[in-house]
Amino acid sequence: MSTPSPGPAPSSGTPSVWAVLGGTGFIGSAVRSALAARGVEIRAVSAPRLRTDAADVAGLLKEAAALDSERRRLADAFAGVDVVVNAAGLATPGAADSPELRGANSLLPALVADAADAAGVRRFVHLSSAAVQGHRPFLDESPHVEPFSAYSRSKALGEQVLSARHGGSCSVSTVRATSVQGPGRATTAKLSRLAASPLASVAGPGTAPSPVSSVDSLVDFVLRVGSHTGPVPAVVLQPWEQASVSSVLEAAGGRRPARLPVWFCRTALRSGYALSSLAGERLHGALRRVEMMWFGQRQEPGWAEATGNVPEPRVREVLAASRN
Repeated sequence: MSTPSPGPAPSSGTPSVWAVLGGTGFIGSAVRSALAARGVEIRAVSAPRLRTDAADVAGLLKEAAALDSERRRLADAFAGVDVVVNAAGLATPGAADSPELRGANSLLPALVADAADAAGVRRFVHLSSAAVQGHRPFLDESPHVEPFSAYSRSKALGEQVLSARHGGSCSVSTVRATSVQGPGRATTAKLSRLAASPLASVAGPGTAPSPVSSVDSLVDFVLRVGSHTGPVPAVVLQPWEQASVSSVLEAAGGRRPARLPVWFCRTALRSGYALSSLAGERLHGALRRVEMMWFGQRQEPGWAEATGNVPEPRVREVLAASRN
């Protein structure tokens, strides 16, 4: 993985201290490496393993408020910290609904936000997923969500429980990460194999924008959000890296994808989702990957573009490196 460009300095005036939850995971470890390269003091904080049967915002807020011992432990770990990044959670798009999935992706963000408030943290950056907006024609920074699977519903609940919290001095910003790729990630290896195979294909001419992105640019963006001295919206979308569905497959597989009729692709997806629904959504994750390969998804410009906080696109470089 290449080192992200420095971007804005992570501190202004006084030295900055960042705490990272999920620091051993794919994205969390990349955040820690980038902060270390900038000379920032980092605290690796272990995230509690939570389970919950709550399936709505009110229930999650009630459970978060009852977790006194965990909240105190996290608040103690955050003492003197300027920015907290939550990169913990279960990144399992094909998983079935479970108390563990909701605990990690829906309940944990509320608990961490409460602890950050108690510790006087300046900003809490929570990593969510653009999957919360599902099959919409475009991704944006609005609160509108259309989750389509157990995973995307758990991430959407995590966003909603943060927005439903009242008061607190800590600024809370959710970063909606798109389809993040990088060396060493299993999903990237699968993408490379698919892109190099005869199954690599796009709908129509293949010029549709793709939300496939690089871990380097995501990390750069997370650091920009955390270090920004002005206000940041409650939800910000990882900026588009200027890739099309065809260019993603060419970079990942080293060959041009086949072009399929649009009508065929749409019919196949409708049939596939109908069958998957009958099977308890077991195929929804795989079908969504095919849908993104064929049609991609447009992204609306948002806070990053308005404030000049757009990282350098690196997705083609990262995909080519993963292929090699």
